[in-house]
Amino acid sequence: MPSSVVRTRPEDLAARLGVGGAAEQGDALLRVVREVKNQIIGNKTKKLRYLHLGAVPKIVSVLAAASQGGAGHGDAAVIVQAAAAIGSFACGVEDGVRAVLDSGALPHLTSILSHPEEKVVDAGARSLKMIFQSKLAPKYDVLQEKNLKFIFSLLDSDNENVTELAACIIAHSCERSEEQKALCDAGVLQKLVSLLGGSSNQKDACLNSIEAVVKYNPEVSSKFACIDYGKALKALTNLILDRRHPHTRFLACKCLIAVGQASPCHVEELQIKSKLVLVLVELLEEPGRVGDEVPFSLKTLIEDNEELHKQALSVNAVEKLCSFLHMSSINERRLQGLLIALAELSSKLEECRCQLISPQVLSLIIDALKHDRTDVRVAACYCIRNITRSLKNISAGCLSSEAVIVQFVQLLDDPSKLVQIAALSALCNIVVNGATRKSVLIRSEGVSRLVQLSKSMDSALRYVSVQVLRNLLFLADITDKECILKELTLSTLASLVYDSDCSIQEQALALLNNLMDGCDSIKHLFAEDNMILDAIMRQLKNSSSVGVCIQGMFVLCNIAARSELEKDSVMNFLVPSHEDSCNRSLAIKFLQSKENSLRVACLWCLVNLTNPNSGGLSRRVTRLRDAGIIFQLKSMLNDPCLDCKLRVRMILEQCTEFETTQG
Repeated sequence: MPSSVVRTRPEDLAARLGVGGAAEQGDALLRVVREVKNQIIGNKTKKLRYLHLGAVPKIVSVLAAASQGGAGHGDAAVIVQAAAAIGSFACGVEDGVRAVLDSGALPHLTSILSHPEEKVVDAGARSLKMIFQSKLAPKYDVLQEKNLKFIFSLLDSDNENVTELAACIIAHSCERSEEQKALCDAGVLQKLVSLLGGSSNQKDACLNSIEAVVKYNPEVSSKFACIDYGKALKALTNLILDRRHPHTRFLACKCLIAVGQASPCHVEELQIKSKLVLVLVELLEEPGRVGDEVPFSLKTLIEDNEELHKQALSVNAVEKLCSFLHMSSINERRLQGLLIALAELSSKLEECRCQLISPQVLSLIIDALKHDRTDVRVAACYCIRNITRSLKNISAGCLSSEAVIVQFVQLLDDPSKLVQIAALSALCNIVVNGATRKSVLIRSEGVSRLVQLSKSMDSALRYVSVQVLRNLLFLADITDKECILKELTLSTLASLVYDSDCSIQEQALALLNNLMDGCDSIKHLFAEDNMILDAIMRQLKNSSSVGVCIQGMFVLCNIAARSELEKDSVMNFLVPSHEDSCNRSLAIKFLQSKENSLRVACLWCLVNLTNPNSGGLSRRVTRLRDAGIIFQLKSMLNDPCLDCKLRVRMILEQCTEFETTQG
């Protein structure tokens, strides 16, 4: 058997590398390094074995010694093999990247980029590319002039491996807007565009870099779009049509999406966006990484754009996405992307929701709630949340089953906060209507868990859990309301009204409105020395949040619709007596607000206070007139908000009717 086929044990090869390459020299050293490289290429197990044996620092020492020893043939061959081995260690194994970086390989690999032999330069560039594909690789500070010059020198190279390396460094290092601007001002974008005519690998590397430089930066994106009077954009548009190279098509799509997001005026034509939708839907069929990543880009492109949603629907995007869900084996990344894209498509269009509500598709989405990967569980929750934006779909099939609701309750204990929030957002829709689902949630100890989450230190969890409780109380019967309030307690409810986050205060007040609606739960506002009522009134006096004031006024509106005692409580708060004239009337303040909804809420409260059928109307009308509120109402007869105008006339008519009757 030829000696070249014999495989030496890793322990023996690592020992022969010695320390600093001292154990072997010349051709023997070359053979050892080459064999280590050949054994580890594509073999993660072998890489880890050699890492454990400390091979990486030894090979870096070989590289260092060889690169300093002149430019002879022997040295060049050793450099090539050592560089290739280092690159292989850094490929796909994070521990390998760490070992390479810790061994100080970067400066040695960088130095051989100026070697006179092309094959040495190629080996150094390839190895560095592998390193810079890892998140662990150091970032070049492109704001430093020397680093910017270095990158530009690489871009100017005639060697495509070197230009690809430059593009990799840019894509890896460019994150902040200052860095994007510095690269743009230096002319890097023009250079990258000029390199789009090279090999497929160079093209792809340049497209990755272009996306990194223009992403989320309107100024840089606009400058890119104007390069050579739009030739850069035209080049990208041409590349998305290149069916021979799916990966290049996809990267060109990502660049156009990035430009369109940062500077919409340059990619605003529906024709371009429609073409992007069509290409991305075609690319869903691609195997490997392209097919895995396409759904994420599709979601980004069509996000919050109903016209593009319709365009995606017209080219059967939903059917294609769903068809992949039915595959027997689908990797986690693709599954997450499919669910995210379907969630986006079902966020606006009822037609899309109807396609997803079929038992075959819905069962697959529900199954994803149990997936091992956190991102998949989150995506499945948001998918169901958007499907249930339709009341018709909430009651359909298995979504209304006890098993599904119990499953969501279980997700409230998920170790991931992201999953908890996503599950809560889905429950928000699921429990909004339907006594059966509300009862299931109560029986499954879901309310207890919601109350616990409403006390979380995390404001996002508090917010969404209170939202679910709010929807759970919507149109709930008196028995369920009392059961929920028993778990929630008045003290917890008061603390939510006082929460440091205004959005949570608003949700807590909306919850109170649902609690009082249609039953005698108003008694709880006056319980325990008016604990809840005092909290509401204090927030109305002190809050600068319009949303809090609107919800607070609607609570008072509900109170003002009840007995004389309750009407007087509201009147005393909104319209201070003469003895308390130092306090400005809140009614006047809210009636003069620029916010239509706040004026409407205040007017509805006054409608209830001036109800002709109430016994204490005389006192209240007199106080309204004395406080200047009747005068304020007359000034609002031509309010720009129609709803305000109608309520004003109703109040004035009720007051006039009373005065006429008295007269």
